Amino acid sequence: MKTLEKWNPFRISSSWDPFREMEEMQARLASLFGGRFPLLKQGTEEGFSLAEWVPPVDITEDEKEYSVKVELPGVKKEDVKVSVEGGVLSITGERKAEKEEKDKKYHRLERSYGSFIRSFAVPEGAASDKVSAEFKDGVLSVRIPKDEKIKPKLVDVKIG
Repeated sequence: MKTLEKWNPFRISSSWDPFREMEEMQARLASLFGGRFPLLKQGTEEGFSLAEWVPPVDITEDEKEYSVKVELPGVKKEDVKVSVEGGVLSITGERKAEKEEKDKKYHRLERSYGSFIRSFAVPEGAASDKVSAEFKDGVLSVRIPKDEKIKPKLVDVKIG
């Protein structure tokens, strides 16, 4: 007698894999446009997860500088690189996966690992050659000073 299996909407019972086809379509689109799209990967029995890690960024400005803050928990300072070239600020790095231990049973893995790159256009009037960065408590802070020559000056005009 055949036993009934519990219904699982994420299990694919035939040889057709719609998610594999979606990944292939995204890869073809990415090759057309010269970039990469985050691909869906089959994950746990609960569902799907993104294949790429994109650390969150805050960008602010005050009268003296632009500030970029990137959340990089679990990333070592030596695994991050900041560069400015051709008017583009690039932040690259990698969060390395922890070694899998054979005697542990994993119930949930939600943290993302792997390489990342974030790129931003440097605004006009920024001193690209004076960019500085600091890494503290899992947060990378990049400071881009404004060029002194380009700062707007207040001129009082007398009315005659």
